[in-house]
Amino acid sequence: MFTERDLTPAVAAVKEEHDSLVLDAEQDFETLPAAAAEDLGLLVDDLDPLSAPDTWLPPDAPEVLREYASDAFTVGMPGDGSVAWTRQTDPPVVVCKPRLDDTPDAFADFLVAEAVVQAGLGDPEHFLGFFADRYPAFDAAFDPLGPVETYQVAAACHDASLGLAARDIFAGWQTGATTPLFEAWVDAGDRLTGRLEGLPGGVARGETDFADAAELACSGVKHALDIPAPFDALDAAAYRDHGAAYAVRWAEKTAETVE
Repeated sequence: MFTERDLTPAVAAVKEEHDSLVLDAEQDFETLPAAAAEDLGLLVDDLDPLSAPDTWLPPDAPEVLREYASDAFTVGMPGDGSVAWTRQTDPPVVVCKPRLDDTPDAFADFLVAEAVVQAGLGDPEHFLGFFADRYPAFDAAFDPLGPVETYQVAAACHDASLGLAARDIFAGWQTGATTPLFEAWVDAGDRLTGRLEGLPGGVARGETDFADAAELACSGVKHALDIPAPFDALDAAAYRDHGAAYAVRWAEKTAETVE
């Protein structure tokens, strides 16, 4: 199911700083099948699967979130994209899906390097670990959205938190072996800028729903872009300092404007 990925010199330099095991998966997935996930145990020194208490879950939590919170060793979740990572192993594992091969080489390298950095930060790999027992309050604030869209907004908030933590590292790639990664980071941000500028109008016209807007806006945080309101509040040092408690307060204030 897995083979160790051949890394370009730029990604190898990042891996040396933020140690993890980088693997290629034989097939695409959203969540790894249980047997395949357990195979990771043969490749790492230790496994410590996440198990979350029921108090972390709102009554209407999507089934995929309940499965993640269970005793089952769960690697990969909807929305992870072409690269998934987990800290439930020692060392952390980054798993590249076959569809990554359809991504331009420079950006594919950035995605792998980004995952290596995020896996090495020490932050939770999923928003449930980030929010912990505060997630029911976050979910309640966005009750009008429903559980699936609230899941999407929570994932976006977690993405913004990771972006705040990682973007100074990305900016530090400007010289040396990691220069191609820096250039890919800048290029991806440039491509995102126009979409962010048009986001408020798209939401106002009903062309973009709130959850999709959150996903797009929060993806801009890691590129240090100008983020439109109300998501700009998640691009703040206070968010990095106060984490989930800050996100819940933001949700309670923001939800009043969400139809």
